[in-house]
Amino acid sequence: MTRLQITRRSLIVAGIGTLATGLSGGAHASGLAATQSMRGGSNNYRPGAPVVDRIGGGGFWMTGSVRRAGDGAPLPGQRIQIWAHTTEGHERDLHSHGATLTDANGEFRLEMPQIVPAFGQPHGHLAYDSGEFQTVFLRPVMSSAKDKTLAAHFVLQPA
Repeated sequence: MTRLQITRRSLIVAGIGTLATGLSGGAHASGLAATQSMRGGSNNYRPGAPVVDRIGGGGFWMTGSVRRAGDGAPLPGQRIQIWAHTTEGHERDLHSHGATLTDANGEFRLEMPQIVPAFGQPHGHLAYDSGEFQTVFLRPVMSSAKDKTLAAHFVLQPA
């Protein structure tokens, strides 16, 4: 049986090896991975939805953040499109779509009508589709149809 002996010196050498790997191109391994599009996220997507102050009568908040893959830096001024099946319309309706921009901290917040179940689950749809980074579609599901907020977070990879 081989016995592994861990000493302070072996830990320091292992740490230097890991650091060297990260500096030589393995930065993704130690950084923040990009968000992958979710299945069903692009359903009823409409390119170019306008930036709005609010969708419909409001009462429900869609929130989230947008960060850069790798270093996790916040990305201000990024356009996020939001749509859902709500008390005021279906997710395919033009008036159920709108977009917002991230603030200086890479965060967004848009008020919209209450999301209601569609196909058994209350869920929202969000898209980053501005072109500077790879397009990502998200379809987060609410834990309860009574929730008044839903958050979604994007980590974007350059296009």
